[in-house]
Amino acid sequence: MCNSGMIDRALRAVLGFALIIAALSGFVWGWIGLIPLVTAAIGFCPLYAVLGINTGCKTAE
Repeated sequence: MCNSGMIDRALRAVLGFALIIAALSGFVWGWIGLIPLVTAAIGFCPLYAVLGINTGCKTAE
């Protein structure tokens, strides 16, 4: 199951790492960066599934 394309996943990974670095610097809300990091790693975003968004993975027709 996949609903995130490669560019989307790369942007999520960068955002996730940036937020985690901010968390390590004292910004408590930065730990929310784990969410985009995990969704980038697995290639599936639950919010995209609810909204019917697919940014690159092929679907069976």
